[in-house]
Amino acid sequence: MSFTVAIVGRPNVGKSTLFNRLVGRRLALVDDTPGVTRDRRRHAAKLYDLTFDVIDTAGLEVGDAETLQGRMRAQTLRAIDEADVALFITDAKSGLTPDDRTFADILRKSGKPVVVVANKAEARCAEAGLYETYALGLGDPVGISAEHGLGLADLRDAVVAAVGEERALAEDEEEVADTADDLVGEDVNDETEEDIPAYDASKPLRIAIVGRPNAGKSTLINRLIGQDRLLTGPEAGITRDSISVDWEWKGRKIKLFDTAGLRRKARVQEKLEKLSVGDALRAIRFAEVVVIVLDSQIPFEKQDLQIADLIIREGRAPVIAFNKWDTVENRQESLADLREKTERLLPQVRGIRAVPISGQTGAGLDKLMQEIVGTHEVWNRRISTGRLNRWLEGVVQHHPPPAVAGRRLKLRYITQVKMRPPAFVLSCSRPDAMPASYLRYLTNTLRQNFDLPGVPIRLMTRTSDNPFAGRAKKKK
Repeated sequence: MSFTVAIVGRPNVGKSTLFNRLVGRRLALVDDTPGVTRDRRRHAAKLYDLTFDVIDTAGLEVGDAETLQGRMRAQTLRAIDEADVALFITDAKSGLTPDDRTFADILRKSGKPVVVVANKAEARCAEAGLYETYALGLGDPVGISAEHGLGLADLRDAVVAAVGEERALAEDEEEVADTADDLVGEDVNDETEEDIPAYDASKPLRIAIVGRPNAGKSTLINRLIGQDRLLTGPEAGITRDSISVDWEWKGRKIKLFDTAGLRRKARVQEKLEKLSVGDALRAIRFAEVVVIVLDSQIPFEKQDLQIADLIIREGRAPVIAFNKWDTVENRQESLADLREKTERLLPQVRGIRAVPISGQTGAGLDKLMQEIVGTHEVWNRRISTGRLNRWLEGVVQHHPPPAVAGRRLKLRYITQVKMRPPAFVLSCSRPDAMPASYLRYLTNTLRQNFDLPGVPIRLMTRTSDNPFAGRAKKKK
């Protein structure tokens, strides 16, 4: 049986740096600015022979419950409740502060085992700060450097002592799934229609929630999972890290990714916001379906369209959620207007599914999940080569390719080479001369005839290799 470790402490003592060290990847954003981490992040970790779950938390700050600092503290306290042991991080360079003493009392009252960790112990002046932590009355401190990986062996021994050898050293039977498995762009074998397997509605699904700041992304996830897992509030830009949340919908395992709000590139100046945007873009690339959350009152701003275009270029399966629908008055008229704008402004994914929802009240969320699953099924669709070439024959008879420079283009055959998203290769006589307008015609007809609405379609051209190309004619 595994165990859970929560990393807690005041802001800017190195909690996220230690978290990244334990999980072996730079998952949490790290910056010199205090208070970078706001939501709690959970991930599988390893410390020498120990395997466990670790929770990164926001810095423990003093503030009223209604303030952002108060809500962040509430998230940290929930992490302490979930954990089996707390790593209380202090800064050995600066020594103890009144906040350290205040939150040492909170940890003492929680009743959970606590390991005091004096970080930044590699500094010359750190020895005094290390000895100062004895005054907390929480046991012997462990001096480490999360940045340089020093002192981790002592930290391992302290964790074993806090949890107990029997539990700490027990073998975990469950293997951690690698999120990089089964990514976009799966190769497709040349199969007949009978050999193509049906869509598996039981496989786990990865969904990223994206949009402009203050569109209601975190509120939407909290309503879906039925708990206040993510930090929310009226302030724009609360979310910084891309936080993954495990959930189950109708027996199917779902991993939801909350992301930071994406502003226009020209407005992203600060280093911290650039890190947040980069984290959001990584979440989009790892997701299968991406829900674009739009504010129903001000939909389809220029930034919304740029976000949608980014998702389409990345090849993800997009779904639009018109959030804050409970604030709309003329709903029937507004919905018709929004759907008309969707078709007109996003022609590259004609038929994209758009659902009016309210993250605040929960209205429309079941319909949203149905559309997500439906879009994911289309995104995974395979079409046999036989059906594609029968279709191509009919299309060429109905609308043959144009003549370019006095020579007509010849279309030989078409086949699907990848899915997730569907990708096709068209063999023709002169790929470089194929007009973009005719390729758009083929793509739109392909989408319509094979029921591929609302997902990106890749159509590439190539020519068959000519074994005699480049050979000079032999003289008789």
